[in-house]
Amino acid sequence: MEKHSAVLFDMDGVIFDSERALMGCWLALAAEDGLADMERVYHRCIGVTEEVTGGILCEAYGGDFPWRDFRRRSTALYRERYAGGRLPLKPGARELLLSLRAKRVPLALASSTKGELVRCWLSEAGLLDCFDAVVSGDMVTKSKPDPEIFLRACAALRVQPADAFVIEDSYNGVRAACAGGMRVLMVPDLLAPDEEMRAKAERIFPSLYEAGEYLREKMNIEE
Repeated sequence: MEKHSAVLFDMDGVIFDSERALMGCWLALAAEDGLADMERVYHRCIGVTEEVTGGILCEAYGGDFPWRDFRRRSTALYRERYAGGRLPLKPGARELLLSLRAKRVPLALASSTKGELVRCWLSEAGLLDCFDAVVSGDMVTKSKPDPEIFLRACAALRVQPADAFVIEDSYNGVRAACAGGMRVLMVPDLLAPDEEMRAKAERIFPSLYEAGEYLREKMNIEE
């Protein structure tokens, strides 16, 4: 294994198939409230903090849009549908995390989601103990594409950014990891990679299965 190698994971859209699940909740509420073009607005909110999400919603639907209430309602609907371990995992997520954990690879979770929710979803899926460090959106002052969250995760693991792989699905996540000097592996979710993503990511994979094979090869991890 490379000295001080580590892997940092985003959560939504990488470990959990939550971007698609949450979008369904947003679209359901948008239909109730008569809000047009919600899918496009939702895509702009992928990979950013709650405060940035609020700004995007107000930009789309007016400065007085009650975005906190909308987020509260969407969270309530989300939990109604998926709490209790029902949130689907992305293909290969559990296998990859458990295999890296078994080989004692330092792992961190770096998610723009609030820490309470991060720990809740990971605990319900039985995956929280896989991580040596968890850095959430309420622990940083700048959201992705700023690299702060990934730099804090590296610091928590005591590894240099250049020695860390980051697995991301969102444009802003890829931008953040690239800006932080990490090795970025993109596994796209709702948004297909564009030319910018192909330039910034070290590799792009169709699923975590292929990303895991690449990690094991580069980190000299035996099965």
